[in-house]
Amino acid sequence: MTQADRETTVEAMDGERISIQSELLYGLNDRPPVGEAIFVAIQHVLASFVGIITPGLLICGALGASPEDTGIIVSMSLLASGICTFIQCRRFGPIGSGLLSLQGTSFAFLGPIIGVGTAAVAAGSTPTDALGLIFGLCFFGSAVEIILSRFLHLLQQVITPVVTGSVVMIIGLSLIRTGFFSLAGGAAAQQNETFGSTQNLALGGLVLAIVVFLTLSQNRFLRMGAIAIGLIVGYIIAIALGLVNLSALSNLPLIRLPLPLRYGLDFNFSAFVPFIFLYIITAIETVGDLTATSAVSGEPVSGATYFRRIKGGVLGDGINSAIAALLNTFPNTTFSQNNGVIQMTGVGSRYVGFYVAGIFAILGLIPIVGGIFQAIPQPVLGGATLVMFGSIAVAGLNIVASTGLDRRSAVIVAVSLALGLGVVYSPDIFADKPALIRNVFSSGISTGGMTAILLNIILPGRPKVGTKVSPELSEA
Repeated sequence: MTQADRETTVEAMDGERISIQSELLYGLNDRPPVGEAIFVAIQHVLASFVGIITPGLLICGALGASPEDTGIIVSMSLLASGICTFIQCRRFGPIGSGLLSLQGTSFAFLGPIIGVGTAAVAAGSTPTDALGLIFGLCFFGSAVEIILSRFLHLLQQVITPVVTGSVVMIIGLSLIRTGFFSLAGGAAAQQNETFGSTQNLALGGLVLAIVVFLTLSQNRFLRMGAIAIGLIVGYIIAIALGLVNLSALSNLPLIRLPLPLRYGLDFNFSAFVPFIFLYIITAIETVGDLTATSAVSGEPVSGATYFRRIKGGVLGDGINSAIAALLNTFPNTTFSQNNGVIQMTGVGSRYVGFYVAGIFAILGLIPIVGGIFQAIPQPVLGGATLVMFGSIAVAGLNIVASTGLDRRSAVIVAVSLALGLGVVYSPDIFADKPALIRNVFSSGISTGGMTAILLNIILPGRPKVGTKVSPELSEA
């Protein structure tokens, strides 16, 4: 059933129900036609693909892993994302949010993983042994998030729309920096001194303009295809300009089958401690991501249904991270990029996630197909993702505004944004601090999120919420 101009119902802390107009073409439980669903799914894949494979590339490069091991890990990252996305969207019992929520390799673990791996290599381990240690830490650490998910309902007086809205805004505003960096050419452009060149800016700006123009179209097919069309046009122009290099495709195998525990599982308690905090932080980020997904999908962002989905999503995050470790890749978490795609296309159907999962799995099993996506130039990706990241920030603003922004709420939002984005703008501020502090506060999302939670607890005038937990919520 196609619907336009839906109402998002938000239950405020005082029990008042507030309606927010949205313009969804397909809601959470609607089933778009197969052709339309695949079309939208491809856009989700295009928006998330680079984010899924990049951590693996960076980690393998830092460890000095062989090209074969690097290729295996990149492929398994895509396969794991497919499996984990299906679990998250389908929901098996209490596992999964049941929302159109994509799973991908988490950037939050990048620094600690590289630190542990390079330390192991420096101590005499081979890159293969170091990978075994990393996957062991990731596997056992996932239990932290699994256990934490069972107690999230006790935090409903703390994790309010003001807190989650602030986190969602930080997510979007933090990602804007990444999108703009890609639009200017990315790391490769910095190396060849073409960063911010007229060619890169013009190419990225053209893709951005196409996406914006088509998003405002009255034709729903053009609206749903805005991101994909922008990327395709940009890709074709980039090929004509000689910016696409497909030579590496000839070195890739036709198919790559998974081999679980290829590198084994090792463990070291001293190296494990930062992972405990990171999984807690990841849970906070997941709450923000899923809140944004709920908001842009026209679903509640408070109340029993909301917390049931949040608990299921965080539980799915933990289980999916364990699955990822067994498949020889790094922790999986909810991706925020897909929220921008939902906002832009107007399609929030979780059934689209099934197609996304299938495409990711195919990309993981057929490296050549993935190689074609990997060759998309950074300016093209930046132009398409920049407007999506901005849409995420707007979704967070809507969450905060939905329940009214009084002076207390304004202070929480202002301080959490200031500290969260301050870390993003000045990432070296904790460079000389102990590793534990660096790991905890290296992410603007985690810094801003913890600030919002802390302020919501200690500032006077917090709205009172009944302590009774509904059976539906406590059993979720």
